[in-house]
Amino acid sequence: MTLVTAAAVSVLAVKKIFDYFDTRYRAEMLGRPVDQTGPVITISRLTGCDGREVAAELVAQLNLRYNTNRWKWVDKDIIYHAAYELKTDAQRVETYYQGLGMTDISQMIMAFSGSFVTDSSVKKAIREVVHSIARDGYAVIIGRGGVAITHDMANALHVRLVAPLYWRVRNVMSKKGMIIEKAEEYTLQTDEKRHKLLIDFLEKKPLSIDHLFDVTFNRSSFSIEQISSMIMTMYESKLGIKLK
Repeated sequence: MTLVTAAAVSVLAVKKIFDYFDTRYRAEMLGRPVDQTGPVITISRLTGCDGREVAAELVAQLNLRYNTNRWKWVDKDIIYHAAYELKTDAQRVETYYQGLGMTDISQMIMAFSGSFVTDSSVKKAIREVVHSIARDGYAVIIGRGGVAITHDMANALHVRLVAPLYWRVRNVMSKKGMIIEKAEEYTLQTDEKRHKLLIDFLEKKPLSIDHLFDVTFNRSSFSIEQISSMIMTMYESKLGIKLK
């Protein structure tokens, strides 16, 4: 793909994401029968399992295999565009994602500035945006409660990436330049926040989340390319895709 082509695809992807904030467009997506929506692949991951890298490689493989550019992957886009919809700072949405409660002083400042938004409104915006992206289809959604929000969709594959703790800690050390103590703390804390977020988007609180996933991969056993290839095979198998 040339730089010009890549730039054009990027612009189209950004425009498409903003379409999800058009009231009429989103109403159309949310109003579609479930069996006429998707396909979507969600990737949930423990910290340090290279979820973004797997998603990017998977999208590249899918687009190449089907000779298209329809497949896209989304992650932090959801935060920025939920903030756009709520007319608030992206940090406010990130605060919700991080599981951090707002202080009384922060709430007072936001209230006086006219930009106060509640956790429930942030949650609603995120849920609707993720649902719209998933129902429109051809999306790989990384984390952000994606599996919990889309678990009722028929045309979906839900993937979990795991790995031993210290394999993940070493990966975090390498990617973020942290010493082992900081990397271990970051890994454990981020795991906990992601788990709480996923549970928060479920209507009923389960004893275990294992049943939410169609397949779980041990990231330490396979390369990013291998996992992406296996996910594509499972996607085709589960959704009954027939290659032309």
